Amino acid sequence: MVFKVTGIVAAVVMVSVVGIASFATFDLTTSFTEDAVALEGQESVPPDIGEIEGGVNLLVVGTDECEPKYAKYFGDRCTGADAEGQLNDVNLLVHISDAPRRVTVVSFPRDLMAPMPSCTDEDGQVSSAQTKVQINAAWGYGGLSCVVKTVSQLSGMNIPFAAKVSFGNVIRITDAIGGVEVCIGNGGIRDYYTGIDWPAGMRTVKGLEALQFLRTRHGLENGSDLARISNQQQYMSRLARKLVSEEVLSNPATLLKLATTAVNNVTPSQSLTNPMTLVQIALAVKNVPFDEIVFVQYPVLEDPYDSNRVVPDYDAAKQLWAALKANNQIAVTSDPNNTGGVVTVTPTETPQPEPEATATPTPGATATPEPEKVVELPSTIPGTTAADETCSAGNLRG
Repeated sequence: MVFKVTGIVAAVVMVSVVGIASFATFDLTTSFTEDAVALEGQESVPPDIGEIEGGVNLLVVGTDECEPKYAKYFGDRCTGADAEGQLNDVNLLVHISDAPRRVTVVSFPRDLMAPMPSCTDEDGQVSSAQTKVQINAAWGYGGLSCVVKTVSQLSGMNIPFAAKVSFGNVIRITDAIGGVEVCIGNGGIRDYYTGIDWPAGMRTVKGLEALQFLRTRHGLENGSDLARISNQQQYMSRLARKLVSEEVLSNPATLLKLATTAVNNVTPSQSLTNPMTLVQIALAVKNVPFDEIVFVQYPVLEDPYDSNRVVPDYDAAKQLWAALKANNQIAVTSDPNNTGGVVTVTPTETPQPEPEATATPTPGATATPEPEKVVELPSTIPGTTAADETCSAGNLRG
């Protein structure tokens, strides 16, 4: 069975450092704009992202293209009949809420069967709308723009910004930050499909190892693609901590290398190439505390016609989208230990972004702000926050 390569490493790096790159140097945006993509059907973007009502949405897409330099690592995927094609195997909708700023990252499973709108490809060919297509096929019907249209229709969200990365980009970007330390639990991981045979404990993964870690599902407790998403969310949390650590933010050489590598290995939408937009996105997310950076999986049900596929759980999803549109704080109620992808561990001390400065109260003022509404997500929506610590639910439990 062929396993598709995820671009989750580069996707998360893109989400986290798009602003860092803009602070490092404006000159980098020249190469960033060369292959920029126009997004079909999305609303125009105002010059100030603060004018976008309901928060800011950015879609990050990871594709599995077989670049010659790296094709040898991926076996049948890059030698068979499908080697010339691409699939959007990673689809992350990043929602940055209005004040107070929070970040929610929604992962859409690659095996999700969902409606797809009519799309226009780069040759001008128009595809018909379809009622049920595997979501990772959207790229083949119209590239980045079609993926954005598909997720926008499914979520009801306007998505003005998007970016695409490939698995070759994953290797280059991960090396630029010196790798990410992840936790392997349950005795370790052994997965012959991805070449992993790792013991339990902390492990710094970079380059090809990062891809192996993020592709694995047979190495996880229940071997499902949904378990793989939970394991990938562990990586996202630990990457967030790495990016705000002194090892990155206080090291000008690392920061510049990261910025240069990111903009040279990401294909953005045209709307994302404005340097001021990058700065504004950076300012919007730079002080969000870890417990308000939430990673969730789009809620799904088993496809009644194919047990290897899933379909949208529209009722649960409706509650998620309503909370985000209303700018409510969300709380994950699911138990990460039930995903088969991760197990929880005792948190360790990690750096937190500095809180925004607050205004000095007026002398004599007695009014107190009303407590903010917190929406508890259904337990059918798996997720964690960047403040949570988990380890991979390995398949070598003793």
